[in-house]
Amino acid sequence: MNPFKGRHFQRDIILWAVRWYCKYGISYRELQEM
Repeated sequence: MNPFKGRHFQRDIILWAVRWYCKYGISYRELQEM
């Protein structure tokens, strides 16, 4: 079973975003402001 099936983004982008969130703990809104 592929957990990324049906997602709008590529697997690498999803993993990058999760790592970034866990490392820096910033919200999507804060990221947009950057």
